Amino acid sequence: MFPNFIVIALTAIIPMLIGFIYYHPKVFGNVWMKAAHVTEEQLKKSNMAVIFIAAFILSFFIAFSMFQFTVHQTDYYSLLVNEPGFGEEGSAIMTQIAAFMETYGGSFRTFKHGALHGGLIGVFFALPVLMINGLFEAKGFKYGIINGGYWIITLALMGGAVCQWG
Repeated sequence: MFPNFIVIALTAIIPMLIGFIYYHPKVFGNVWMKAAHVTEEQLKKSNMAVIFIAAFILSFFIAFSMFQFTVHQTDYYSLLVNEPGFGEEGSAIMTQIAAFMETYGGSFRTFKHGALHGGLIGVFFALPVLMINGLFEAKGFKYGIINGGYWIITLALMGGAVCQWG
């Protein structure tokens, strides 16, 4: 089972769209700059083309991994990949997989389900990682909460998109 790479590429745009809104000065932008100890002048010196290209590539990796986290049918394939006949059309194991996918291939393939998993990954993985980094970088609790909130929202939307349409 492979994801739809067009959907993965489109999903990789979500972090930039959410970031544009979330880190806008009228939302959390000014608070984030203060917590991150950066100024607008420092940000203006950045090479935004390189940043956006790198961000898109990294977001593509995240979107691709979200397929594995949100689409449970991928687990079925991973359980059977070493079985004799796997990948051979007409083999007993491929017939079994086809029957399973016919019955359960669409189960839990909703935006809501993917958003739940994406949000949970944000809360239980991204937030703790960001909080730990922020604390050791002496950026403080607020820095971690601001960035963690961004990733919880972003991963929920990415998970939802990939699960529904991926």
